[in-house]
Amino acid sequence: MDESADKVAALRDVAGALDGIAAPHALIGGVAVGLRSGVARATMDTDLAVRSSVPRARVVEVLRHAGLVLRGEFTHSVNFRHQSGEPVQLVFDAAFDEMIDRAEALDVGGIRVRVVQTADLIAMKERAAADPARRRSKALRDQADVALLRGDVPDPDEGW
Repeated sequence: MDESADKVAALRDVAGALDGIAAPHALIGGVAVGLRSGVARATMDTDLAVRSSVPRARVVEVLRHAGLVLRGEFTHSVNFRHQSGEPVQLVFDAAFDEMIDRAEALDVGGIRVRVVQTADLIAMKERAAADPARRRSKALRDQADVALLRGDVPDPDEGW
C-alpha cells in the first residue's frame, strides 16, 4: 500500500470530474463502510459506483484529462491510479443505479461527496460476499463490513 496515496484528493478529483459531465455517482466500498459505520478501516483503493447508462468512454476520457492513469478495464469496472498513487475503481452495474439515486451527500475531508446509504451498502457487501468467484479474503472482508454496518463496532477499551 502506498503511504503517500491521498484518498481525499483522489475522491475530490474523481467526483469533480464526474460532476463536470453530470455523471451520477456515489462512494461505495471500504471508504463508504468507514463513513457509515464510524470505524475507519484499511482499504487499498477508493471505489465509486457510476450510473450504468453513463458512457464509459466519456468517463475514461474525463478522468484521464483530470490526470488519472487508466490501469485496466473489466466487465463491470474501470481502474485508475490518481497522481497521488491512490488506486481508484469505478463500478458500472445497473444493480447499483437506484442505490446511486438514494445516496446522500456527506462531508469527507472537507468536500461533499454522495455516499450510498447503509442499507444499500449492506446489500452490496452481501451480494459480493455470496459470489462464489470472489477471492475468499475479500468475501470475508465483505462479511466483516456487513457486521460493522449492522452495529458490531469494536470498543477500543475492550480486552481480548
